[in-house]
Parts: sequence; C-alpha cells; structure tokens
Amino acid sequence: MKKTLPVFLLLSALTAPASAEQAPASAGTIEVCIDNIRSSDGTVGIALFNTKKGFPDKNSTAIKGKSVPAGKQCIVHFENVPYGTYAVSVLHDENGNGRMDKGFLGIPKEGFGTSNNPKLKMGPPSFSESRFDLAQEKMTLNINMKYLRDPNEKK
Repeated sequence: MKKTLPVFLLLSALTAPASAEQAPASAGTIEVCIDNIRSSDGTVGIALFNTKKGFPDKNSTAIKGKSVPAGKQCIVHFENVPYGTYAVSVLHDENGNGRMDKGFLGIPKEGFGTSNNPKLKMGPPSFSESRFDLAQEKMTLNINMKYLRDPNEKK
C-alpha cells in the first residue's frame, strides 16, 4: 500500500490542472473597433467604465483606458476584464491636448462615440444608453465616431 500511495498522489497532481482549466472563465476580452475617423491627426482615447460616475468624459473614473494613434479605423483590446456591466467612451483628440475641445454652448469640436452608438440628443450619451454586459470570453464592440463640426469651420 505504501508504494501505491505516491502513485495516487502523482496521478492526482497531474490531473488537477486539467480540471482547473475546465472551470468557467470569469473574465473576458473586449475588442473595440472604431470606424469613421475623419483624419489621422492626433490620437484616439478609449475609456472603459463600470459605473455611470464620470461617464463619458471623466477618464479619471474609468477602470481602464488606452490611447492609440488615429487612423481610418482603430482597434483596441481590453483583456482580463471581469464579467459584468460596462460602457465604453471614445474621443478623437485631433489636436493632441488630452481633452475634448468644445465650442460655444459646449458643442464638441472633436470626434466622440460610445458603445451601442446611441442616437444623439441634447447632452452626451448616458451610461444606461451605452451599457453592455460582458458574459463571454471575447466580445466585439463597433463604435462609429461622430463629429458635430466641420474641421474647416472658422474657430
């Protein structure tokens, strides 16, 4: 019996990782694809929020954020995101000053977008309009950049 005990322990140790791998995942990857970027000037900032606090423009309250060079289309991945409810906010910072430039009456001068591409109303989209549930290993969001002003418009 003494000789079979170590073999049993060895077999248990070898099979333990396989059963751990079969456990359901509790985190996934969010792929954010941003289209309709009007120029390659500046950067595109992407922020991931898990509450309405600060959404969509207070990036300091976002749980994750990334910035990439602007291009016709930008793709960003947020990995190891715990399953739950989120919203994504996007800004095309064309002049590279790190913030959303606004004109008279607070109308954005630069491009923006949020998850779910809600219809524009007075004011920015809300967290509830932009929210989505991550409950799978990989999810893809398509966000269309919106511009309210012509870049050639007099400032």
